[in-house]
Amino acid sequence: MSIYGISKEDKCDKLIFEDVYFTWHDKKDFVIKNCSFSLSAPGLWMLVGKNGCGKSTLLKLIKGILQPTYGYINRPSNLSLVFQNPDHQILMPTCGSELILNIKGNFTKKIIDKKVKHSLNSVGLKGFWKKPIHTLSGGQKQRLAIASALISESNFILMDEPTALLDQLSRKKILDIIKSLIQNKNNPITVLWITHRLDELVYADKVSVMNMGKLSTWQNPNNLKYN
Repeated sequence: MSIYGISKEDKCDKLIFEDVYFTWHDKKDFVIKNCSFSLSAPGLWMLVGKNGCGKSTLLKLIKGILQPTYGYINRPSNLSLVFQNPDHQILMPTCGSELILNIKGNFTKKIIDKKVKHSLNSVGLKGFWKKPIHTLSGGQKQRLAIASALISESNFILMDEPTALLDQLSRKKILDIIKSLIQNKNNPITVLWITHRLDELVYADKVSVMNMGKLSTWQNPNNLKYN
């Protein structure tokens, strides 16, 4: 049994940190230290914290881009990461080809077509199959990045300040889409969202503050005290 009362066998699709520490090889100070938390329920979990507190490092540890110096991490089986700038992860020339690139497994053309159309529709990009990437707005590119995560059948999506480069209308569209995906009764997803925009916290199911490499207790956004 772990400190959470969960056996190793029960951890398959839970995100769990147990006493995690991380430091860069050429540094003495820990960026992440004594960090323990767990996330398992679908919802929008938002994380705030000052610049340099370790938020982006935490996401890289969760994704497996970095490995902890000490401690244990259990990662959900199908994680996706959506970057702040979608241009850093979109590779193909059209929306349809980008989504096809992210499909895992071998499927018939009919099923692939169905998956692409469904993913585009889910993020408000109906009819964008042949749309060239370079013609998309920043908000549309971010929605395509989310669709790429969905088509890969991810049920846990990490989002690193995904609205930082967007205008107010585009930010609201992205947040509304995420809330609708989380509330989907057939296939609800879990989203861990890093933000500096405190006005976005009203969309969160739970909020935590990162400070000195640790997370505070997850709490209702209405109860958050953050300076």
